[in-house]
Amino acid sequence: MKSLIKSLLGAACLVAFAVPAAAETTLTIATVNNGDMIRMEKLSGEFTKANPDIKLNWVTLEENVLRQKVTTDIATKAGQFDILTIGTYEVPIWSKKNWLVALDNLGPDYDVDDLLPAIRGGLSMKGTLYAAPFYGESSMVMYRTDLMKKAGLKMPDAPTWDFIAKAAAAMTDKKNEVYGVCLRGKAGWGENIAFLSAMANSYGARWFDENWQPQFNSPEWKKTLTSYLDMMNNSGPVGASSNGFNENLALFNAGKCGMWIDATVAASFVTNPKESKVADKVGFALAPDNGLGKRGNWLWAWSLAIPAGSQKIDAASKFIAWATGKSYAKLVAEKEGWANVPPGTRTSLYKNPEYLKAAAFAKMTLDSINSADPTRPTVKPVPYVGVQFVAIPEFQGIGTSVGQIFSAALAGTKTADAALAEAQDVTMREMQKGGYIK
Repeated sequence: MKSLIKSLLGAACLVAFAVPAAAETTLTIATVNNGDMIRMEKLSGEFTKANPDIKLNWVTLEENVLRQKVTTDIATKAGQFDILTIGTYEVPIWSKKNWLVALDNLGPDYDVDDLLPAIRGGLSMKGTLYAAPFYGESSMVMYRTDLMKKAGLKMPDAPTWDFIAKAAAAMTDKKNEVYGVCLRGKAGWGENIAFLSAMANSYGARWFDENWQPQFNSPEWKKTLTSYLDMMNNSGPVGASSNGFNENLALFNAGKCGMWIDATVAASFVTNPKESKVADKVGFALAPDNGLGKRGNWLWAWSLAIPAGSQKIDAASKFIAWATGKSYAKLVAEKEGWANVPPGTRTSLYKNPEYLKAAAFAKMTLDSINSADPTRPTVKPVPYVGVQFVAIPEFQGIGTSVGQIFSAALAGTKTADAALAEAQDVTMREMQKGGYIK
C-alpha cells in the first residue's frame, strides 16, 4: 500500500512539474513626468496583483523628451513601447496613418459613453476610440486669494487680459520673491506654444489664414507677444524662459506666484496641503479674454494608446482599461482622496457628490473644458482644427522652432518684432516644404 501511495505521489509531482507556468508579458509604458502619471505608476501594483502574468516597465520622461521619443518610435516602427502616453494632437494624425490600434475592446465595464463628449471626440476617428483619456484638461487662472485681497482687487469669474496685467503688477513683490504672474516660457510646441497659441486666439490672432499663409506678421500676433513679454518682464519670475508646467507648479506651491494660468489638472496639486504651502489660499477663474468671443484656454487630454503592430494588444488593453476606467478613480479616492482623482474625462465624475464636495475647482474645470472648441478655435476663419495646436503633422516641428524663438525673446536676446519676423520666415519655409503654399 505504501509503495502504491509513493508511486501515486511521484506521478503527481511529475505532472505538476510538467505543467508550464503562465507566460509572463512585460508591458513597456512611456509616460510623462506629471504628478498624475507618477501616482498611476505608484498605484499600478494593484493592477499587477490582479494580473500576475503582466509585468510593467515604466519609462517616465520630461514632456518635450516624451513627445520626441514616442513620435520617433511609432514613425520608425521601432516597437520600443507597448503603451504610449499621447495627446489630442497626435491621435487624429496617427490614426489616419494607421499607427494606432483601435480601442474597441476595453471590456463590458469600461462605459465609453461616460467619457465627456469633447474629450472623446478629440480621441476618436469616425466614431472609433484610438486613445483612452487618462485625464482631460483645459486651462484656467489659479490665483492667490490673499494676495488679490491685499492688492485691493477682486478676481472676476471671467477676467480680461487687461485685468490680469493690472493684478499681476499689483501683486508683484520682487524683493520678497513674489511674482504677480507665472506663465510658461520653456520652448516647445506643448510648452510655451500651447500657452501662447491659446492666448493668441483670444487676441484675434491665428497661425494661418484660410489659404495656409502664416500670420505672424499680423497686428494681432504683435499685440499677443508684446502683451505676454511686457507682463512677464514686469511681473514674472526670474529665468522664466526655462519654466514649463512643472517648474511653474513648484513656484506656485512655494508661494512665489500671485497668479498662474495653466492646465486645469494642476488644481488638485495647488490645493493639496501635502504639496502646496498656499493650499488654503487658492481661487480659480476662467482663462482671460479680450471681448472678442474667444478665451485664452486650450483643450487637451493625456491619453494611453497602443502602437499598431503590437504583439501585446490584449495585455495592453487590460492595463489601459484599468488606468482610465471608473475603478481607478475609486482607487485614487481611497488612497489619496477624491480631490486627487484624474479629472476631465468622465461625466459621472462631475455628478459624483463626493468629488464635487472635495474638489472646489470641479465646476471651473468643466466649464473651461466645455468652452474650448477645437473646430472653431479662432475669431477669424481658419483651415485647421486644434485650439493650442494645429492638427497637421508639420506642426510639431514648426511649433517647437517658433517656441524656441519666443523663448529667446522672453530671455531678452530678441525683440518682439525680430521674433515675430523670424517665426514668420521659419513657418513660411516649412509650409512651402510641406506643399501647403507655393
